[in-house]
Amino acid sequence: MLEELRIENFAVIDRLELQFGAGFNVITGETGAGKSILIDAVELLLGGRADPDYVRAGSDRSRIEGVVRLDARARLKLNDLLQREDLVDADNPEYLTLMREIRRRGRSTARINGLPARSELLSEVGRQLFDIHGQSQHLSLFRPRHHIDLLDRYADLLEARAGLVELVRELTQVQAEARALQDERETLNRRAELLRHEIDEIGAAALESDEEAELLAERHRLANSEQLATLAAEAALLLNGDDRQQGTAAVDNLMGVAAALAKLARIDPQRADDYELAEGLAQQAQDLALTLARYADDAEYDPQRLNELEERLELIRTLKRRHRVDSIDELLDFAARAAAELARIDKSDERLAHLRQREDELLRHIGDISARLSQARAEAGAALSAEVLRELADLRMERTQFEVLLAQAEHPAGCIIGARRFKFDGAGIDDVEFMLSANPGEPLRPLAKVASGGEAARIMLALKRTLTAADQTPILIFDEVDQGIGGRLGAVVGEKLWSLSGAHQVLCVTHLPQLASYADDHFQAQKDLAAAHAATRVRRLADDDARIDELAAMLGAAGVAGLESAREILAAARGRKGRA
Repeated sequence: MLEELRIENFAVIDRLELQFGAGFNVITGETGAGKSILIDAVELLLGGRADPDYVRAGSDRSRIEGVVRLDARARLKLNDLLQREDLVDADNPEYLTLMREIRRRGRSTARINGLPARSELLSEVGRQLFDIHGQSQHLSLFRPRHHIDLLDRYADLLEARAGLVELVRELTQVQAEARALQDERETLNRRAELLRHEIDEIGAAALESDEEAELLAERHRLANSEQLATLAAEAALLLNGDDRQQGTAAVDNLMGVAAALAKLARIDPQRADDYELAEGLAQQAQDLALTLARYADDAEYDPQRLNELEERLELIRTLKRRHRVDSIDELLDFAARAAAELARIDKSDERLAHLRQREDELLRHIGDISARLSQARAEAGAALSAEVLRELADLRMERTQFEVLLAQAEHPAGCIIGARRFKFDGAGIDDVEFMLSANPGEPLRPLAKVASGGEAARIMLALKRTLTAADQTPILIFDEVDQGIGGRLGAVVGEKLWSLSGAHQVLCVTHLPQLASYADDHFQAQKDLAAAHAATRVRRLADDDARIDELAAMLGAAGVAGLESAREILAAARGRKGRA
């Protein structure tokens, strides 16, 4: 609710501070007293055009400040916006302070909770908190995109819509992934072709983990085979000797040593270990000579095998260089990773097919829910229209026509309902707009294009009355609502405005005493002509006597009779309120 409004040097107001109540607040006063200037000030506070002509004569700047107390519903509406702009007052989260200053020369300034803010941000906040009938920019009912929310709250469809929003969110994710896979298909196909080539190339090489070291060793032996054969033969000759060198062979000498020690051990058994050692050395030397002889025979130069080894080693080097690795183990690991990636790519077509199937399922599910929502909205729209027409009849607008228009548009990529496809969003397939014809013979037109003034205000009042539970705008301000109506209808309008105050704070500027009599808080505007510059003063009428005097003045009836009529009007209003 708007708790406080402070105005300085604005039009005919020099300094004014008002505290409004939570219910139905009425502002009255003579024509020209400056009542509607208060509405202009609120409009400006909520981001309206900062016209320097508003600055009071003799002043260089105007300042308007409003303090709004936020209930839980209002805080929820504004939470994301204020947090995004870092404007939350952590010390007083239940209050929102708005300020606007106009300079006669220079730019205007705006603040929210004491922090600088753009006027556009004030407007955005204002749209969440205020509906002002006077200038339509703050009137939510004049914004067609708001109509579907009002209708769905009226029809209690918000829970069903929440489920639809989740489905649309999933569909968006599925379609985004499918588009990405589709867009990447050519790139993925090229990548798959490269991976297959690399895997085949490494696989064809039939590599083994420790193969390279063995190949290098064998190549080294083959490259030095002649020298190896010569050295082995020489060592074997030294061990075995030959037929031309009898008695000089190392094996023969060791065997001779063993024979001598055998005789010695028979004489001195303590030397038996020496004999056994000599015999073992002789046997080992003989075995070594045989091994070296065979090695010398086998160590032949084989150019064909050497060429095979060089080719194999060059293949390994090429593969390592091509894939930027240092070992066969790393090559094998690279091939394993490439195979895993290829498997994922090969599955992309399968994944794309799955996504397309899920997309179709979601489009059909969204279509089913949207169709049910559309049917429920059609039924709720008919009920809403009937209620609004009853309200308008109470307001002497019996011949007004009102209709809730639901429209759908087909779209080739839309949700599926039967054999047709429709454009949709998180609210379903419907575009909802309130249509009205205020005069007989006129066609139904969008509500945003209805006539201004008292007629439009009564239409707004009828809609507000019908949509009280559905409309979450906390502060309603009406100006000119009594234009063109008489006292009897004024009482009806007053009662209807007062009935709105159970769910909203209501402020109304009026000339009708019958309407004003329903006020919970009554304010009187007067123009003070005593000062050098005329100034508007506004005071709260705190007791019945003050209210009766003002109602009598509004009736234009002087004396005792006028006061008695005012008392009767006030008593009748209180009686109606008491019975409500």
